[in-house]
Amino acid sequence: MNFKPTITLAICCIALALTSCSEHDAESEYDNWTERNQHYIDSIAHEAEVNADGTWLRIKAYNIGDDEALYLDQTNNFIYARRITTATSDRSPLYNDTIRMHYSGRLIPTAQHPAGYCFGKSYSTQTLNLQTDVPTKFGVNTLTKGVATAVMNMHEGDRWMVYIPYTLGYGKSEYTSASIPPYSTLVFDIHLARVYHLKVDTDTSWY
Repeated sequence: MNFKPTITLAICCIALALTSCSEHDAESEYDNWTERNQHYIDSIAHEAEVNADGTWLRIKAYNIGDDEALYLDQTNNFIYARRITTATSDRSPLYNDTIRMHYSGRLIPTAQHPAGYCFGKSYSTQTLNLQTDVPTKFGVNTLTKGVATAVMNMHEGDRWMVYIPYTLGYGKSEYTSASIPPYSTLVFDIHLARVYHLKVDTDTSWY
């Protein structure tokens, strides 16, 4: 008796089922993504407003004007930061300055990524090592509005967790090279390692 066709058919059915489950998981990972991200940043904004432990900051985006009627109650016109390390330096970058920073960027937590999908970081190890890892160099004016707002309010040596609404991140467009869906809140762990002021600090090399 020949069982090969039956066995082959069974294997194909199993493979198809696994593929379908995988596709479903990928889809469900981002179900109601816009609403989930808005709810997440709203909850962060509330935590920053309460500021129970005194470590939170609510910072208006640098590109928003001073007319309070335009931005005061708009959650998505602000970034929210929790201070991890506070430096003693008074050096902060301006828009046209250059910086070096350590960072890791994540999306909001999901079932498959409880800590949030990590879409990029400046170091290859699991955790940052300030003694051995070399911070990445950026022009402040090349960063997203949210990250630029954060670093321009930081001092050299500060480390912050920064929460950025989609409006100050990659907006309504998918950032395909980093697998960031549209309307994504961005969560960054940022250590501002060095500030190079324009036309003053001409040597931007690391130690």
